[in-house]
Amino acid sequence: MTVKVHIIYCGGCGYRPKFTKLKTLLEDEFPGELEITGEGTPSSTGWFEVEVNKKLVHSKKNGDGFVDSDSKFKAVVTAIEQAMGK
Repeated sequence: MTVKVHIIYCGGCGYRPKFTKLKTLLEDEFPGELEITGEGTPSSTGWFEVEVNKKLVHSKKNGDGFVDSDSKFKAVVTAIEQAMGK
């Protein structure tokens, strides 16, 4: 089963490189198992939201910041593993 990961990032804030980095890390962690999409907001929102199968698992808007540490990345990985039934 392919797990869908959708990342909404602030298009007006220059966050695309952060999206690209997270996408690459997740593809390396789960080769061929994920469908990863990204959506840049048209205005400066400050958002960096990560959804796994439509469930919000990380939210800069809600105070999580960026996925910029091992613990934050592990939380996203754990959510994906749960979605896979691992």
